[in-house]
Amino acid sequence: MSTAATTADHAKTLARCKRLIPPLSPDLHKGQAGRIGVVGGSKDYSGAPYFASMTTLRMGADLAHVICEPAAGSIIKTYSPDLIVHTDLNEHLSEQQIEEVFNGVLPRLHTLVIGPGLGRSEHMQLSARIALRLARENQLYVVIDADGLFLVQNDPSVVKGYERAVLTPNVVEFGRLVESCNLDPSLPDTELASALSRALGGPTIVQKGRDDRITNGHETLVSSVTGSSRRCGGQGDVLSGAVGTFLAWGKNYEERQAKDEEDPIRPQEITLLAAYAASTLTRTASRLCFAKYKRAMQTGEMLGYVGEAFERAFGTESVTDEATSGGSGEGVIEKLAGAIRGSL
Repeated sequence: MSTAATTADHAKTLARCKRLIPPLSPDLHKGQAGRIGVVGGSKDYSGAPYFASMTTLRMGADLAHVICEPAAGSIIKTYSPDLIVHTDLNEHLSEQQIEEVFNGVLPRLHTLVIGPGLGRSEHMQLSARIALRLARENQLYVVIDADGLFLVQNDPSVVKGYERAVLTPNVVEFGRLVESCNLDPSLPDTELASALSRALGGPTIVQKGRDDRITNGHETLVSSVTGSSRRCGGQGDVLSGAVGTFLAWGKNYEERQAKDEEDPIRPQEITLLAAYAASTLTRTASRLCFAKYKRAMQTGEMLGYVGEAFERAFGTESVTDEATSGGSGEGVIEKLAGAIRGSL
């Protein structure tokens, strides 16, 4: 494919991604632009859930919840007062008590990110398993990353057949998933991610690498936006938070059904577009941060570029307040606000 064709395809795909983004408007109230939960944060890991959840807020989501172990929660609370931190996943809880924790939080969320800082202890892996099961029962979109993928690797049935799940493995995690699904690793790189998605029965796979290959087993998008060569830890958490945010917006899009739109976004497109948009955003933020800090770049600094990356990727109209722009989109805004209110 030529460079010109690739550029044209990127612009076309990004135009569809932008249709998921809710406009800023005084007609919306707190929570309607996205409520995302992050299940993660254990004794040893407090940074990853912070990176994922803070990314959602930097993108314009209204509320970010972190559901974690008490030791991690006490630390995460000191990072930012903007996060809602639930320190309820005590290691002494029974399975029923863990389920009660999630039943108290999940009805308040649009989507769930499982894995950042989760760890591999029996207790936190059980917590992730329960969270994923309840999310499936409630038809929530789910992102699975990091040690959430360790759960899938050991028991692929937890996501098998769930088309509202997005898995974001790095090269090592991807290889382990391929092995756990008994796939032939010698398949061409262009086919392996699709084969993995089909083996799992439909979850979208984001195969991270030089280019991000995004597939639901039938359709594939390739994100090749320039990022940076600096691979500091935590950038995958930014990606998972970004995917979670776009999925939350996709859920709102889906619920209002876009009946007045020509060529509406199909339900099976939402996970693909959410992942593609998130990859574009994350790569752009990484590039901008690297331009400033070079080898000294850290993911905490990258968070400060999420807003600028969002504007560069999706245009100034995506960050303009309808109350002050003088635009004439009042009817659309009111329609959107009413539809979202009706879904609460």
